[in-house]
Amino acid sequence: MATPPSQIPRQHFPPFLSTHYIPSSAAVAHKDSDQIAVVTDVFAKSLKIDEYKQELESNNVVVNHDLVLSVLQSPNTDVGVARRLFDWVSEVSNEKLSSKCYNYMLGILGENGLVKEFWELVGVMKSKGYGVNRGTVVRVSKKFEKDGLKGDLGKLEELFASGSTDNSFEKVCMRVSKAFEKNVWGDDVEKELMGVSYSNNLVAMVVEKLGLDPNKSLVFFRWVEESGLFKHDEWTYDMMARVLGREGYTDKFWRVVDEMRGAGYQMTSETYIHVFNQFMKKKLMQDAVMLYEFAMGGVNKPSVQDCTFLLRKIIVGDNPDMELFKRVVKAFTESGNVLTSSNLNTVLKSLTSFKDCTKILNAMEEGGLSLSDNLQSKIAFRLSSEGEKDEALEFIDRIEASGSDLNYQTWVSLVEGHYVAGHLDKASDCIRKMIEKEGPLSAGYPFGLLVTAYCSKNRSKDAFGLLAALVVDKQLKPQHTTYKALTRKLLVQGHFKEALNLLGLMKTQGFPPFLDPFLEYISKTGTVDDAIMLLKSMTVKRFPAKAVYLHLFEAYFKAGKHDEAQNFLSQCPRFIRNNADVLNLFYSKQTSKETVAECATTA
Repeated sequence: MATPPSQIPRQHFPPFLSTHYIPSSAAVAHKDSDQIAVVTDVFAKSLKIDEYKQELESNNVVVNHDLVLSVLQSPNTDVGVARRLFDWVSEVSNEKLSSKCYNYMLGILGENGLVKEFWELVGVMKSKGYGVNRGTVVRVSKKFEKDGLKGDLGKLEELFASGSTDNSFEKVCMRVSKAFEKNVWGDDVEKELMGVSYSNNLVAMVVEKLGLDPNKSLVFFRWVEESGLFKHDEWTYDMMARVLGREGYTDKFWRVVDEMRGAGYQMTSETYIHVFNQFMKKKLMQDAVMLYEFAMGGVNKPSVQDCTFLLRKIIVGDNPDMELFKRVVKAFTESGNVLTSSNLNTVLKSLTSFKDCTKILNAMEEGGLSLSDNLQSKIAFRLSSEGEKDEALEFIDRIEASGSDLNYQTWVSLVEGHYVAGHLDKASDCIRKMIEKEGPLSAGYPFGLLVTAYCSKNRSKDAFGLLAALVVDKQLKPQHTTYKALTRKLLVQGHFKEALNLLGLMKTQGFPPFLDPFLEYISKTGTVDDAIMLLKSMTVKRFPAKAVYLHLFEAYFKAGKHDEAQNFLSQCPRFIRNNADVLNLFYSKQTSKETVAECATTA
């Protein structure tokens, strides 16, 4: 009784395998309509072989079997596009075209009346052992009959009637597959299978056909070589790896891949993409990283997008595996690539929370990343705005520890982030540090943002205290707009004395007095004593200019406070009480008041 082929013990699988790999974007399914459209556009042109390759690479498209099949199946594919693509893949690509691809190409040629090219391709298919399937015969027969090509129609009918299709790889594959699927292994089954002539195309087809049960596929794969009927090559190993690259079969997958590597064979991009996507779909991150390391150890590498895609997938979740993250970074950089701020930015976009940002940054800096000023600023804002106070502090410390200085925009972003998160004390600490590092003249803009934040929380008095301390102790020079905004808020919130003190600080720093909010405040809710205090705060001289008094009187009158205006006048110095402009103002207001009263009485 025959026994199934033995299993080869698992060998250690090193992280970096020297094997060839065609670059790809593993995250993208190549049947996507966008990919088909790009390939169609590229092969619509008459270019040289190398120019096609350059066009595809510039569009980040890798042509593989599935993509070729998708283009040939598309009803919108022009015959010229199909021929150029098919010929290019046949001549220069490492991708092997299946019988299905040949039959679709044959159908396109026949339906477009390219009879000579049709029969030439039939000959090529015979030499490869490919048969013409029933669907292609029916499809082309209609065209031959419509065009009156009786001779070619008869030849095609003769080809089909001769039974050549019955001996095609597809038919033989079906017989071999059914023998494995339906029968218990024994001498009869083995005898039946021994009578078949095996080629790499047939073996690969059977392996794929049995793929719904990877164990049976692997049994056939082992048996056909151990029986001496066929010696596996790159094509059959590649198909076996593709079948096993799924959840539940990873141990067997790596055994086959290890054997494949030992034999010096390459994995096609089609298989890499298929297996990688299977691993990602089932969240087999350990295997996905090993597969990426495998590919990066080859002559041609996966694209930069593959690296960032995998890094993004690793960090998604509550507990990202930073060891896997570092392994991907190491594989990427040790293959001659350079990490950029753009790579980091792409990775960070996947984070819903920035709590792991520092770990990610550490791992990428170990890989040689040099952080740009713009990204430094973005990270600072995200950390502080999301309330990650400790991480924000650690971020600052590590930049300074590296011998670099935080740029101006990063300081501003830290302050903005802290006040967005509502941590005004932390924002205040950042302002103090910024003044120490960058000097007092640098902090005017972010300090204005902080004052606005304090005022929005009805803490204008606290904002004044901070401003006064920084102006006196640190020589901070706030912007004029900051002084004006804080003055308004202090008065609105009833802090008249603090507003007067702020007026004095403005004066010492060379800003003109900001009277409008004071005039409004005094005329509506203030006292005569408040008015006198304002006048004293405005000048180092004994009295301010006459125009200031006039503005105050006018504010009183505008608010309808005639009695208060009269009381204030009585407290003014003699040169104001006797001033012609002042007297004229009071006279005009008194006359107006009497006229209004008289009209009211008459009415």
